Amino acid sequence: MYEDWSSTLPYVVAWRSATPPGAGQKRILPDGCLDIIWRDGTVFIAGPDTTAQVEGASPGSRYAALRFGAGTGPGVLGVPAYELVDRRVPLDAVWPAAVVRAIAEADDPVAALTAAVSRRWQGVDRVMVALAGGAQAGLSVGSVAVRCGLSSRQLQRRCNTAFGYGPKTLQRILRLQRALTLARSGRSFAAVAIDAGYADQAHLAREVRAMAGVPLSALLR
Repeated sequence: MYEDWSSTLPYVVAWRSATPPGAGQKRILPDGCLDIIWRDGTVFIAGPDTTAQVEGASPGSRYAALRFGAGTGPGVLGVPAYELVDRRVPLDAVWPAAVVRAIAEADDPVAALTAAVSRRWQGVDRVMVALAGGAQAGLSVGSVAVRCGLSSRQLQRRCNTAFGYGPKTLQRILRLQRALTLARSGRSFAAVAIDAGYADQAHLAREVRAMAGVPLSALLR
């Protein structure tokens, strides 16, 4: 069981899930976000991923979380995203233990997380919103930098802090997510490659395997 919904905070999604009996490993794909996750009474940060993370969970395990888009997470955590890339870090490594303990013991972890995050909310960086939108649209890094009024070097630095990696990597990740959405709608892989912005179907196949670790067909099963 998995469900998500828009949080009261901009560019933040709340979600929860439970692991059903007989569930095996799950493949978590990079999405340009970081999460704060409550799992069975422990709370940790799932940093921005560059490749798929394969994780197992015990049947009956429960999750509740907030997912931070548009580079909003690092300001809340007080840690630049590049320090969290491809890592799972206990929340009490960056927040006071008493605050994290209250979240861990809460009857409604999502509400407790939202309240704690609201107290630390740093607002939205409109440049990072524009960057994410440009990357989603497949614009070149140079074009995005011009739109944002920054040099390519400045954009790279700010992107590393907000997302954990540079604009080109962010663009690859968001293109992968766009391809998956198109593929799940039933389009042929050749059409998906063109519409998502890949050079051809072979390019799509290489990128999916490099970032997800399995072919596109395996992700759709």
